[in-house]
Amino acid sequence: QVQLVESGGGLVQPGGSLRLSCVASGSISSIITWAWYRQAPGKQRDLVAAITNDGSTSYSDSVKGRFTISTDNAKNTLQMNSLEPEDTAVYYCNAKSKRPWPRGGVYDAWGQGTQVTVSS
Repeated sequence: QVQLVESGGGLVQPGGSLRLSCVASGSISSIITWAWYRQAPGKQRDLVAAITNDGSTSYSDSVKGRFTISTDNAKNTLQMNSLEPEDTAVYYCNAKSKRPWPRGGVYDAWGQGTQVTVSS
């Protein structure tokens, strides 16, 4: 079982930067893919960025060139630059993880969410 704890959210002015961190504990070796999602009030939770164990990254069109996802073993980081008011949301860390043998399959572990507010 993987548990995720997020930190780094806060209030920042447009054009500013924040770095979100997600630390995993438990069955860390079972993690296949790391990702960050975000959910604005009244909106659906959307994928922002993802990274696989081989280092391959992907980003939503709205954050390409501004956000960078990286991972180092039990830690996942989302560097957010040139922040815009539209980036305001609760950000959730996600880890797609293998279930223990013999059950198999994968499951999603989620962080508790951290608020990012971009406002002047």
